[in-house]
Amino acid sequence: MNYLLRGPMMDPLQVKLGSFIPQTARLPRAADLPRLVPTRLHLGAAIAVLFAVLVYVFLWRTTIGFRIRTVGKNLRAAVGAGINVKRYMVLSLLLAGGLAGLGGAVEVLGLHHRMFTDGSAFGFTGSAGFNGIVAALFGQLHPIGAIPASFLLGALLTGANKMQRVVQVPSALMVALNGLIVLFVVGSEILRRRQAKRVDQAATVREEAEG
Repeated sequence: MNYLLRGPMMDPLQVKLGSFIPQTARLPRAADLPRLVPTRLHLGAAIAVLFAVLVYVFLWRTTIGFRIRTVGKNLRAAVGAGINVKRYMVLSLLLAGGLAGLGGAVEVLGLHHRMFTDGSAFGFTGSAGFNGIVAALFGQLHPIGAIPASFLLGALLTGANKMQRVVQVPSALMVALNGLIVLFVVGSEILRRRQAKRVDQAATVREEAEG
């Protein structure tokens, strides 16, 4: 993408002016997603919520979704149940890639209206992948839980940029906060599993004593 944006896909106007800014020409205004309110919030937010609900229905209310979750949670159990593990791995990758592409299209059509880069590995994504991981973890790896987690994370990111402009608080603080969220969420999950294991062991000991 860095090559394409600096070469074949570069805005012809940038080439003509000699500025060579690595970005495409502005997309037609007819393709813009409408704004929901007079801010940067656009129809893409509603599309994201809709697809989160659809993903939940697909994964928790269909046979294919059940098999995908089984493969993800316990590979040996999936093999023992006769599930074609490789097929559902590839299917989950294709679906995830398609949703990621849809997210990128929404970002471009609703906000930037063009593709651009700064030349780095994350120049044309804005670290969206890492932010997505944080939102997923904060939402307990559940499509419905990811909805409020994503809105909260988006508010934090937007607020961090505004705080830097208004009160000179470094926006890098948000990156540190993201890391802390990951640590706390993962740490709480580990503690929860240990606690559940202790409860199960205590119950087993009790049953053996009663027996």
